[in-house]
Amino acid sequence: MRSRLSRDDWTAAALRALAAGGLAAVAIEPLAATLGTTKGSGYWHFANRAALVGATLERWENDNTAAVIAQLDSSAPPEDRLENLFRRVMRLAETHSVELALLASAADPMVATALQRVTDRRLDYLAGLFDDLGFDALEARHRALLAYTSYLGHAQLARAAPASVSSAAEREAYLRSVLAALTRH
Repeated sequence: MRSRLSRDDWTAAALRALAAGGLAAVAIEPLAATLGTTKGSGYWHFANRAALVGATLERWENDNTAAVIAQLDSSAPPEDRLENLFRRVMRLAETHSVELALLASAADPMVATALQRVTDRRLDYLAGLFDDLGFDALEARHRALLAYTSYLGHAQLARAAPASVSSAAEREAYLRSVLAALTRH
């Protein structure tokens, strides 16, 4: 006998569908087929597609922003936190397409709201790191924006032209140069 699917099972499947096929792929009927269940199972957890999309966006936000920030050791020096953050997100950028799929769907009001909230949280966290590194508030904000756009650009490049940063040595050298540029006073 198959165990019941949880809300988490559905949002995990929705994130995979989002990465593979964009926002349009997040719908109860095709996800039910993927999960090998009935669409009634999906409607048990979600009143409609909008509720599924909302829960999926919430999971993405929690897993890829709140959890990442929480896992960084706040007692570590800011240089170490920044390096650890960059190592983690650059590695994720090379394997996860959810971020890019959401950016491509930014015209959708639910996605736009989630993207704005996540972007604000990420920029605030980065600005705090640069503030801890001794930059004044305006410069910390500028460097946070540069760091974030570097991450987004890396994610796009990794998806569109993965051979551009193919070897581990190249990725390490790139990471070192980005961190040096961002932290240089």
